[in-house]
Parts: sequence; C-alpha cells; structure tokens
Amino acid sequence: MLEITLVLIALVVAGLSGVAGAIFSPRLFTALGLGTLILGLLLGIPTGFWYHVILYRLASAKTSLPGAWWLSPARLHVHLDGAEQRRIRPWYRVGGVGFVLSVVGGLAAIAGLLMER
Repeated sequence: MLEITLVLIALVVAGLSGVAGAIFSPRLFTALGLGTLILGLLLGIPTGFWYHVILYRLASAKTSLPGAWWLSPARLHVHLDGAEQRRIRPWYRVGGVGFVLSVVGGLAAIAGLLMER
C-alpha cells in the first residue's frame, strides 16, 4: 500500500511539474523559488539557532557534549526526558520546515534560471 501511494505521489508531482513549466515563465519560476528560499531562511535560521541553544542547555546539564555536537544534534535527544523533548520539539520541527523550504526554493530558483537558456 505504501509503495502504491509513493508511486501515485511521484506521478502527481511529475505531472504538476510539467504543468508548472508550461504555466510559469522562467523569470516567475525563479522569483517564486527565491521567495521560497528567503522565507525558508527567515523561518529556519532563528528557530534552528534557538533549538540549538535550548538543546545545549538541556543536554550539557546531563552529559558531556562532543566538540562538534551541533553538526548532528538529534543524537542528543536520547539524553532528554519527555518534558524536555516536548520543549525542543516545536523548534526542531519549525527549523526543519525552514530548511526544506530553503532547499526547495533554491532548487526551484536554479531550475528557473536553467529554463531561461
């Protein structure tokens, strides 16, 4: 069932990307991509920073943190209890959404620039 759902999602995305290429001009596609990229950065950078601050405060009180702990901070979640995980979860998720928006916006902007050629 999961495989069928993934195939259907892939088909819909492929179809919509073809329609989007026909509807949107390359400049508009680039502008929308850059707008999404900026929105993702505005959303992801402050929330990601605050997530790291809270995680550092909570995890450093319980264990010794490695030198580059911030490169893979999700490994530190095992040291947190339920209330502490609920405290960082919104920041973790919103920062992740900002990251995804940044990546999608950047890829859309690149695609729009490549369509102009």
